[in-house]
This record gives sequence, structure tokens and C-alpha cells, in this order.
Amino acid sequence: QVQLIEAGGGLVQAGGSLRLSCATSGRTFNTSAMGWFRQAPGKKREFQAAISSTGGLTDYADSVEGRFTISKDNAKNTVYLQMNSLKPEDTAKYYCAARGRSRFPSQEADAYVYWGQGTQVTVSS
Repeated sequence: QVQLIEAGGGLVQAGGSLRLSCATSGRTFNTSAMGWFRQAPGKKREFQAAISSTGGLTDYADSVEGRFTISKDNAKNTVYLQMNSLKPEDTAKYYCAARGRSRFPSQEADAYVYWGQGTQVTVSS
């Protein structure tokens, strides 16, 4: 069974930074692309960033390109999302997801098989 556990959310002022982490259990991590999504109240879940199983390929939503960085440590079975220059509109619950057997990143939520419970990020103005 694959479990994803996010951490690192919290309250931060606009312009600040946070680093989210997603620890995974199970054997899928080294062969699975990983992604981060977010969902604000009343809005649909939206793609933020994704990374290939090897870490060699990354993809970002236009709204976070240049501000957010996704990375993974295969030795620790952990994926990270470094978020800089945060804006109030970044406020949402952030979810980590794993594609399972696919090694390539995707922007589509339906492409991900496993999901964490999410961690709340709140950016004050």
C-alpha cells in the first residue's frame, strides 16, 4: 500500500517562502512521477508542479513558474515543493500525488493514482 504524507504548510506573509515535503511509503517512489496540486475553497484542484521518476524532467503551471521548484530525493522517498515569493492567491490546500507506474510528469489530476491528505498553505497580505 502506498501512502503519501505531506508536511510544511502554514501561515506566511506575502513575499515569504515555504517548503512542502511529501514522504512516501511503498515501492512506487523510484519508478513514479510525482506531482503537486492545490485546491482553494470553491475551486477545482489545479496542477502546480510535477517531476519525473528520475528527477530529470520537471513541469510547472504558468502561475508558479519561476517561483516554485519541485525536487525529489529518491534515497529518502521524499518529494519537495519550494515555494518562494508567495502571494495571497497561493492560499490553498496543497496535495502531493504519485502516478504509480508511470515515470513521466503530467498536469492532469486523473493521471495520478495515489494522493496525500493535503497540507494547508495560507498567505496573508
